[in-house]
Amino acid sequence: MTENTTTAPSTDQPGLPSSLIPTLGGITYTDETIFALEQEKIFEQMWFCAVRGADLPQPGNFRTVQIGRESVLVTRSRDGALRAFLNICRHRGARLCVEESGTVKRNFQCPYHAWTYGLDGKLVAAPNLTSMPDIDRTEYGLKPVHLREWLGYAWLCLAEEPPSFEETVQADVAGRLGQLDAIGNYGIDELALGRRITYDVKANWKLIIENFMECYHCATIHPELTEVLPEFADGYAAQYYVGHGAEFGEDVSGFTVDGSAGFDRLGGVDEHQDRRYYAITVRPQVFVNLVPDHVIIHRMFPMAVDRTIVECDWLYAREVVDSGRDVSHSVELFHRVNQQDFDACERCQPAMSSRAYARGGVLVPSEHHIGEFHQWVERTLAGGR
Repeated sequence: MTENTTTAPSTDQPGLPSSLIPTLGGITYTDETIFALEQEKIFEQMWFCAVRGADLPQPGNFRTVQIGRESVLVTRSRDGALRAFLNICRHRGARLCVEESGTVKRNFQCPYHAWTYGLDGKLVAAPNLTSMPDIDRTEYGLKPVHLREWLGYAWLCLAEEPPSFEETVQADVAGRLGQLDAIGNYGIDELALGRRITYDVKANWKLIIENFMECYHCATIHPELTEVLPEFADGYAAQYYVGHGAEFGEDVSGFTVDGSAGFDRLGGVDEHQDRRYYAITVRPQVFVNLVPDHVIIHRMFPMAVDRTIVECDWLYAREVVDSGRDVSHSVELFHRVNQQDFDACERCQPAMSSRAYARGGVLVPSEHHIGEFHQWVERTLAGGR
């Protein structure tokens, strides 16, 4: 496949009305070569939100995550810091940890030849190692992965020289909210996990992002959401305007499945953020949803050209979780939204290979920001940022 085919978006659509914007072509959602290029140029080069820090509270706790084509091991070191390494033994390349999560007492030991690594990644033991005094135990330790903690999560980057965290991840948040400080009001790194649901979505990762970014579909498939956020019924997504948060309906008491009251407003949330919902897309694989009494964070793990794992966390004030209060009404609202959205994405995926979509589809004016996302994908695959 030529470079032009793999990086070009939508094919030309002559005679397209000026009010419509062309989309990416169907092949970009189905072609294995393009997906491999996305893994290389996007997921293996950018900051990737991988693990919630609170999931690894003690030294020796670990989790393995798939980032692009690499398995990455994230662990809590003895000094209390989170560390990340490529999940591969330096001896003969065996997968070090095959479990998704677990705990080791002191070290990681390869089950093949027993090369053993400390929680800091250093090689600490191997059969006959003392007879090989020229081996540098740091040099032949686990390969480290860049790690940055923010909003209570470990963000990883496989690139040798990561892009600026401030100019990518934080810039996406600031660009959506108008200023970065606005997200600090929610104290996300201090919140506790109230519920986690994992979804296995049979759709390309870009379809999921496109769906999340627009609300042209909201009146059609999200009856519960539009009851809580009436303006969504008009088809304008919260991300359409910089700094805008969708306002709760007059008779709505909380961001819950039936509009009933939720919990007390998070301590730092100010008056202009009260009774409003803010949606943020952080490229390439995070959605942040802000409401006055809780925060919902989606992390996407693209596993194949037509399969994406989405891990969704509902975060609440610690006293809400510690007291065992019932969070089901607020969880149920966005769980239904997730199911409705992912069903729609799975409905689209098979059609991406149709001759009717070979030249792509179209975007209406309220979806212009999806066009900007498509341009970003094209630019990134072509080697730009």
